[in-house]
Amino acid sequence: MALVAVLIELVLVVVTMLVTATLVFVGPRRFVTAVRDFRWRLEACALPLAVLAGVLFLRWATGDLLPQLSWRLLGSNITPYIFELERTVFSQNPVTVLQAFQTEVITTYFVFSYIYGYAFLLTFPFIAYFVLEEMDDLSTLLVAYTANYAIGLICYVLFIAYGPRNFDPFLFEGVLYQAEVFPASGYLTHTVNVPENVFPSLHTSMAMTVFFLAWLTREKYPLWVPVAGILAVSVLISTMYLGIHWLSDAIAGVVLALVSVYIGVHYSVEGVLESTKGYLIARFGRIGSESRRG
Repeated sequence: MALVAVLIELVLVVVTMLVTATLVFVGPRRFVTAVRDFRWRLEACALPLAVLAGVLFLRWATGDLLPQLSWRLLGSNITPYIFELERTVFSQNPVTVLQAFQTEVITTYFVFSYIYGYAFLLTFPFIAYFVLEEMDDLSTLLVAYTANYAIGLICYVLFIAYGPRNFDPFLFEGVLYQAEVFPASGYLTHTVNVPENVFPSLHTSMAMTVFFLAWLTREKYPLWVPVAGILAVSVLISTMYLGIHWLSDAIAGVVLALVSVYIGVHYSVEGVLESTKGYLIARFGRIGSESRRG
């Protein structure tokens, strides 16, 4: 019941933010017109949406299995290497530096950014791109999201990595779990996240993906660009301030966002399927012909 109550609160806050953003950036008349024409819009992006749903289901279904699989196949815990790398590069670990500025106001802002701002940041582009005359930007968004989660899943199998708060609670504080503001947020994060999977930071990669796409589509939503940028950077910093991720995780998250946006802009699900089909026909068709001649 506690999780349900937290989710209801999250939905209410995010919906309020979505309604406000839709009125400001999209406009009620434009939104209503798009909703009336929803059929062709959904049909145009049905395939990438289905692929994204499949990857999300896979991620949800294997949440507990991935760490076990990773331990049995590779058993490569990279956390000490991350710690040593950052200790070599910096005189003080960036997480320690950020947590030195800890106040109730700053903690409130970063917890809000990490939980509610992040959920809003990821969902508003669906509305923003859904109301456009073409569905190309929405398809790009869906492919980029899919690439983030798919590459993230592979990384979580290859690398076992614990966040600062789990690596050494005497050096790094788990601010999210100690925060007096939004006390239920720690419970929600603890329920959803797996402590071994912090490299790369998907919070950072997804948030920065939204910002990069906002920049690419700035002619359509110029006012959205600074809002997305401030929120994305806030999410990035919050992952370290709250003791969840290292700077290395955040940097890897930004790189993953750039790769995912590149994939989203240059590739489509339909194109990948056609290329795969063409390759298989050419490959097995040639083998079949050689077998018949032999």
